[in-house]
Amino acid sequence: MTDLATMHARYDRLGLADVAARVLGGERLSIEDGERLFACPDVTALGALAHHARTRLHGDKTYFVVNRHLNYTNICVNGCLFCAYRRERGEDGAFALSLEEAEAKVRATPEDTAEIHVVGGCHPSLPLAFFEELLARVKRLRPKALLKCFTAVEIAHFARLESITPREVLARLKNVGLVMMPGGGAEIFDPEVRTRICPHKLTAEEWLDIHRLAHSMGLRTNCTMLFGHLETRRHRMEHLDALRRLQDETGGFTCFIPLPFQTENSRLTGITPLTGLEELRTIAVSRLMLDNIRHIKAYWVMLGVKQAQAALYYGADDLDGTVVEEKIGHMAGAKSEAALTKTELMAMIRHCGFTPVERDSLFNELSEPSALLGPASQEAACAS
Repeated sequence: MTDLATMHARYDRLGLADVAARVLGGERLSIEDGERLFACPDVTALGALAHHARTRLHGDKTYFVVNRHLNYTNICVNGCLFCAYRRERGEDGAFALSLEEAEAKVRATPEDTAEIHVVGGCHPSLPLAFFEELLARVKRLRPKALLKCFTAVEIAHFARLESITPREVLARLKNVGLVMMPGGGAEIFDPEVRTRICPHKLTAEEWLDIHRLAHSMGLRTNCTMLFGHLETRRHRMEHLDALRRLQDETGGFTCFIPLPFQTENSRLTGITPLTGLEELRTIAVSRLMLDNIRHIKAYWVMLGVKQAQAALYYGADDLDGTVVEEKIGHMAGAKSEAALTKTELMAMIRHCGFTPVERDSLFNELSEPSALLGPASQEAACAS
């Protein structure tokens, strides 16, 4: 029996021959197709389809970025139940960086930093002028770095504080260097679940509207999905479909990031932690459903280094980057390192059999390293 016949027989036995044929033919899958893939008992068969889709788009390339996270405050007016990062003003552990403190952190970043990622809580009194000055200072210090800053939730918050429109907020930030928005704040779009986990946050429609607006203004954005809390697999599928439909409309999403919920320090109780296989299933189904979003990120901060490596065979093509000082995921209980070096990232990728490609926020390729790292470097990366 030929390899192709063996493959068809495998998916036929699983009741997925028609879905596999659509994947191999580059056809769009339905929500129901996605649910069937989730239900497949053979996770390696699901992974093989996702890996096929990933390879068709990217070959053996795996992307990474030299970046720096700048979390400016954890004081926030939104009392999201899932969030372990948020603090009240004056509460133990609360912080808000001054412009000088933020500037010092940026000065400590390498000159070749390609991305500065700025996000934080919705502080009750920091004015938009503070953030305009913050971005202007960052851009002066690291003129080559692209500024990927502020979720849709933050943009809406700034607009409410200033009594202006989100368009005006984005225009002012774009004027001081903003080129891209991260995808946070999407959580899960189902309104009932959203009411239970983040009742004071934007609705799904408002989140989508701000990203639609950003795309219309020439800003690229990422998109996310927080999974593994109160949602069902059907909710995940509907979330992915909403993102896919907006991408059909605007083409403005650069990368999708599936974020596994961290249970350890959350106020949500009674949540069964995700299994590693469920994380991989979700990444694989995301790759297969989001046929019009080119990149899927295995965010090592939330997944852990080893699971992020495995995800490269389940549809993911990007590992994010060096990060340097991530607070949000780690305050939620993430067990990963706070930072990785460029050498460690490249070794991680090569050890898995892929070619590391350095990028910027927009996935412009900055280099394609070819010299193999020595065994000691590879072993160090795999032990991390």
